[in-house]
Amino acid sequence: MLKIISVLLLAISSNLLWAQDTAPELAGNAPDRHVVVTGDTLWGIAGKFLKDPFRWNEIWKRNAEEIRNPHLIYPGQVVVLERNGPDGRPQLSLLEQNTVKLAPRIREESLAHRQIPAIPQQVIEPFLTVPLVAGGDALDQSPRIVAIDEGRVSASDGGKVYVAGAQDDSRSRQWQIYRPGKKLVDPENGETLGYEAQMLGTARLESAGTPATFRIGRAKAEIARGDRLVPAPRPDIVSYPQRLPGTKVAARILSIDQDARMGGPLSVVSLSRGGKDGLEPGHVLALYRVGEKIRDRTSGSWENYTTPDERIGLIYVFRVFERVAYGLVMEANRPFTAGDPVRNP
Repeated sequence: MLKIISVLLLAISSNLLWAQDTAPELAGNAPDRHVVVTGDTLWGIAGKFLKDPFRWNEIWKRNAEEIRNPHLIYPGQVVVLERNGPDGRPQLSLLEQNTVKLAPRIREESLAHRQIPAIPQQVIEPFLTVPLVAGGDALDQSPRIVAIDEGRVSASDGGKVYVAGAQDDSRSRQWQIYRPGKKLVDPENGETLGYEAQMLGTARLESAGTPATFRIGRAKAEIARGDRLVPAPRPDIVSYPQRLPGTKVAARILSIDQDARMGGPLSVVSLSRGGKDGLEPGHVLALYRVGEKIRDRTSGSWENYTTPDERIGLIYVFRVFERVAYGLVMEANRPFTAGDPVRNP
């Protein structure tokens, strides 16, 4: 059965404050065509053709007549690059070919759950299933670990834990483990933006009871008494179109996944701006390194200068709360740390 790659390509709003007047720059080794395969992502395909993958929809020719949903691309189809399109700009389109046609109902029901995401889904799944940012008591009603097998202080991969408050629900045999209460503070003004739940690992219900018995699956950090469990629902496929924000955004990196000191490509980061600041899932922001402050006396007297901020990466925003957002670092040519600035490309 054909799998699909959900592209959901939308035109960039003409009222962007920084509308792009020049044609998108092609990647240095842009191919003439690319055969879409299972495992592709929209970002990955766009990066084969463009220096800035978020500008894909500026040169994408959608053929609504030949494709029932022009925002979907299937593995096996061929994306073709016309380097000098009708308006003198490069243009991307699908190579005309015979396609397998499915009845509308079958297509809607069978393909909806087989979408290939816009970005690597497995990296961000733990961040899609529970409210990550809320008040400090967000997880107070969730089942909690009350004991660890053999009286241990902590548990890791394969360990056994005992949990109070878990219901005997066969639909919820797979769980995720969280630790509540990490405060998110705006580094620019010290204001508390919310509290972040840290995802520690996964667990499987082995037997119901009071307490219930769980077996740890994969632990990303040491798991202790008091940590909370949340049923692991199947997360939605992330297929938001990558695009520029419609307003000017100036944010900071609040934290890097697992409290890492430095981040790189495919790091998940929290940002100090959210929905009230105009951010939406699918927005792309640029990551910058702050300019260096220097003193110079080559002219005879001391003078102070600051070198320009340098763009070092791109972030795809995939989850948005009122005052905080989460993004996946799609590109980074050098390490970055919490506090680094993030703004429009």
